[in-house]
Amino acid sequence: MFSRIQNFEESDTRDDKQNSWCQSQNQKQVPKGCLRQNQQPVTMPVILPVEDKHPQFGNNCFIAPNATIVGDVIIGNDCSIWFNAVIRGDVNFIRIGNKVNIQDGAVIHCTFKRCGTTIGNNISIGHNAIVHGCTLHDDVLIGMGAIVMDKAVVHSNTIIAAGSVVLEETICEPGSIYAGIPAKKVKEISEEMINGEIKRITGNYVHYAGWFRKKTNSLHENIIPNPGLKTDE
Repeated sequence: MFSRIQNFEESDTRDDKQNSWCQSQNQKQVPKGCLRQNQQPVTMPVILPVEDKHPQFGNNCFIAPNATIVGDVIIGNDCSIWFNAVIRGDVNFIRIGNKVNIQDGAVIHCTFKRCGTTIGNNISIGHNAIVHGCTLHDDVLIGMGAIVMDKAVVHSNTIIAAGSVVLEETICEPGSIYAGIPAKKVKEISEEMINGEIKRITGNYVHYAGWFRKKTNSLHENIIPNPGLKTDE
């Protein structure tokens, strides 16, 4: 099973954290959503509380400048949230483990009073995919443009092919490839594909995120980690 991310007591507001960070860097405070680096404004991601629940982050996360993360969202270590991705924990919780990449244009959401979204470790969610109110176990690849609906469960070492639709309450077996509309099991996955696709892609995205942190003078530091966040190894 994948690790669970534990809640912790919320403290200061995000604005207080941002102002404190700016002061510690001997920088002037700037408008919300913007941070000066080398006298140049850098656009910040949209990160907002909902009903007093603030997004929480682990270490070494890259959050793209135009990503949106709101509400009851907890993200683990070594994650990357790419351009135009949306993680909307407004109507229920969203939990994301370690080494998860949520690629450009992907949407993570949940359903009010019905189901949150739980995403394990070592997961890639492809460009423009939708993951909604479901559970993804460790070592899963969600292909580009795929949709995974409410109360579906995708077990470990499984690939959901690009453009597939996993219907509500579908249980995707471990070690399998699912494809089509609605998504059906098409074959079992080989150990070679697990290492060559699922694990390779998650490792690559940790590497790619490092390029952006370096290029933007540690842009990830603009996202103030919550010191009380604890993740299980």
